[in-house]
Amino acid sequence: MLIKTFGSAVFGIDAITISIEVNIVQGTKTYIVGLPDNAVKESQYRIEAVIKNIGYRLPRLRTIVNMAPADIKKAGAAYDLPIALGIIAASKQITLKDDPRSYVIMGELSLDGSLKPIRGALPMALQARKEGFRGLILPAQNAREAAMISQLDVYGVNHINEVIQFFQGNSVLQPVVVQTREEFFATQYDFEMDFSEVKGQQNIKRALEIAAAGGHNAILIGPPGAGKTMLARRMPTILPPLTLQEALETTRIHSVAGKLPENATLVSRRPFRSPHHTISDVALVGGGHGIPQPGEISLAHNGILFLDELPEFKRSVLEVMRQPIEERRVTISRARMSIDFPTGFLLLAALNPCPCGYFNHPSRDCTCSPALVQKYFSKISGPLLDRIDLHVEVTPVAQSEFSSTQSAEPSAAIRERVIAARNIQLQRFEGQAGVYSNAQMNSKQLKEICVLDTQSQHLLKTAMERLHLSARAYDRILKVSRTVADLEASAAIKSEHVAAAIQFRNLDRESWGI
Repeated sequence: MLIKTFGSAVFGIDAITISIEVNIVQGTKTYIVGLPDNAVKESQYRIEAVIKNIGYRLPRLRTIVNMAPADIKKAGAAYDLPIALGIIAASKQITLKDDPRSYVIMGELSLDGSLKPIRGALPMALQARKEGFRGLILPAQNAREAAMISQLDVYGVNHINEVIQFFQGNSVLQPVVVQTREEFFATQYDFEMDFSEVKGQQNIKRALEIAAAGGHNAILIGPPGAGKTMLARRMPTILPPLTLQEALETTRIHSVAGKLPENATLVSRRPFRSPHHTISDVALVGGGHGIPQPGEISLAHNGILFLDELPEFKRSVLEVMRQPIEERRVTISRARMSIDFPTGFLLLAALNPCPCGYFNHPSRDCTCSPALVQKYFSKISGPLLDRIDLHVEVTPVAQSEFSSTQSAEPSAAIRERVIAARNIQLQRFEGQAGVYSNAQMNSKQLKEICVLDTQSQHLLKTAMERLHLSARAYDRILKVSRTVADLEASAAIKSEHVAAAIQFRNLDRESWGI
């Protein structure tokens, strides 16, 4: 007897529907065909134990399990449930009252028949709705994640017996209902940290506000203990809130990577990823054995990628970020497939100014030679620095500011200004695909939008000559100037806006020796 069920395979952040045909004929042994990986091949041993443990028998005939399309690799243990259901039904041990072909069924089985959570439930639900399936059956731990998709019934189950009883018509499964919008907006501003906790550092806070408002990459340079990491970790609290569309895309990436907590719904806050400096280039960009998985730069999509102690990262690791930063997408190519992952993150980095940490310190002497400082910075290539708009020098907080009882400005107040500036930019770039903030402007847009008056032109020219700024600093200063003007709701870029942008190009000055 032939029984057909449907599962789903995840590639990148999308899913492809897989048909699973189980046919029992004369002979012996079980065969799984259709380009399965080792985890899928091993499923026959798990399924054999499950079928016996729940009171059914394994057919003593040849069982052929065909997974189509045959040219797409099937990976993971999530096909256990549809295969097991197909074997029990094909061996005529149960009578199906409902048609399993109307559902996408996925789930990894324990030997007692209970279900374990799977990866990629959200992309599977999107694809199931797109192809007109009536419902999606999957482990209960993944049900809330998939139930965010409207016009699709999502059933969360804990044991294979629930699925068998459902298709036999002996029980009714209730679709999982999630109040997506209510839960999403309720947790958007639920932060554990706030800028009001940071004493002093007004110039640094202003720089991070500009970075958040214009989507500018930034680098913090300062001695140990100056507060670089503390400030960076509070950066998400001033970013504009995720839109529902951004949240959906972010959730898809985290779902595929298996980073969503059990019973999670949408990712409601912008991601903040902070990988250790020992990370490999594959872990950062994505890839791995079998079907490529998203790396840290994709997990930071729509959020922040924070690289602490930047020169300690391997140069090869830093270099692979150059193209994803520019294109906001990375392509992972393999012999049989090519997968795209989005990488629209804001890069935030921190580093000491030299190996000892006290180069350019206002009160402590640096013990490093100029050659050693240059060697230290040589780990960061010019093309990578060229993609960083703001170079912010962080100095230690004075003792008098530590003991001050005056409360600092909260993140909420800063965030309001950032949102207002972002709204100006969204109106400015409306209809221009792929450009949502000042940092993404191309050369043509830069000439049209960042027009300077005579006084501002003279100021920028003087700064380039006296501070010996590099040529790459020119465009960056114009973009940052435009963002500073947007924060003040100014239609024109004024000289004070240009002056504010110039002060954040420290690493382009000759005094740094790079």
